Amino acid sequence: MRIALTRPMTQQPARICILGGGFGGLYTALRLSQLPWKKSERPEIVLVDQSDRFLFSPLLYELVTGELQTWEIAPPFQEVFSGTGVRFCQGTVAGIEIEERHVQLQDGTRIPYDRLVLALGGETPLDMVSGTTSYTFPFRTLADAYRLEERLRALEESEADKIRVAIVGAGYSGVELACKLADRLGERGRLRLIELSDQILRTSPEHNRVAATKALEVKGVWVDLETQVESVELDKISLMYKGQVDTIPVDMAIWTVGTRVVPVIRTLSLKQNQRGQLTTTATLQVVDRPEIFALGDLADCRDAEGQQVPSTAQAAFQQADYVGWNIWASLTDRPLLPFRYQNLGEIMTLGTNNATLTGLGIKLDGPLAYVVRRLAYLYRMPNLEHQLKVGFNWIAHPIIEELSKI
Repeated sequence: MRIALTRPMTQQPARICILGGGFGGLYTALRLSQLPWKKSERPEIVLVDQSDRFLFSPLLYELVTGELQTWEIAPPFQEVFSGTGVRFCQGTVAGIEIEERHVQLQDGTRIPYDRLVLALGGETPLDMVSGTTSYTFPFRTLADAYRLEERLRALEESEADKIRVAIVGAGYSGVELACKLADRLGERGRLRLIELSDQILRTSPEHNRVAATKALEVKGVWVDLETQVESVELDKISLMYKGQVDTIPVDMAIWTVGTRVVPVIRTLSLKQNQRGQLTTTATLQVVDRPEIFALGDLADCRDAEGQQVPSTAQAAFQQADYVGWNIWASLTDRPLLPFRYQNLGEIMTLGTNNATLTGLGIKLDGPLAYVVRRLAYLYRMPNLEHQLKVGFNWIAHPIIEELSKI
């Protein structure tokens, strides 16, 4: 969709431009569309994303094992926004002119705005170690998942006796991916999880860390702690442990370490922290620019209680509600609300039919946690129509599979 919009900024309706269609951007747009706007005040809401689909990223791991299909975890934006009044524009942001208040896309489209929401998320840095850009697989987007799947299939169809996979980073992404890959590859897999610190899941609750450690052990995943990656090559990876460098053969190396703010944000003349994140007020407005709101991975935010808000999907989902409300308030002369983050707990997948959950006084792991995780994420799906379609498929699929065996 091309949006050649040149109306003066004083003309109504106001335009809200949302950059990024992840949890922060998408749910901000949906929240804005649901607020009680007067007919004369209802703004134009435009969401820009380089993909044509919203990705429910916590379920991306299920693509690896074939437990879920793309349509279930990545509905098209046009489908999600149907009937909401939100306009979707597929494109890549080339630049943001803060003083002129417009966004420039790579295809030449220029989008003026009255309120701007920055929710572009982050990217996986692949220039930290020699060879990572050329020889490692990140795992953040649908494109990453497709590329990983292509490589896995090639290895599975090869005559190799064992498939050797190194996963760098034993945070949430690395551990969840290791468990799913171990289930997929079975006895043929030789998985190695490499972590620089002295334990996996350093920021995770103890219950989840213990459950994850047990799952990795049962699945035969080798864990290298206090180990640094020195370099990656086409078919090998060099690791340093206690001053000694050891080079081991691998068929695939996956990189899950770190998150970096995208370049278009780092170049803005706005207050940033050392990581390039934009500093916001408790109302999620960028410091000194009240017309710009920031949330998710690219925001350095302390909430109304002064606690640092983590860069998680859970936090972005909560922030979106406040950003939507505060934009509405700022355009209708109402007081803005300071963000209050609520830690609702942590859920992780630990393979097929296994998960772990800690939060709200509950500790679960195993098949029951797996079901609770699925239901929690179903509830978080972007609209009722998609929830019903996915929920029905989750119920019907195992029944159809059993009937096919008869």
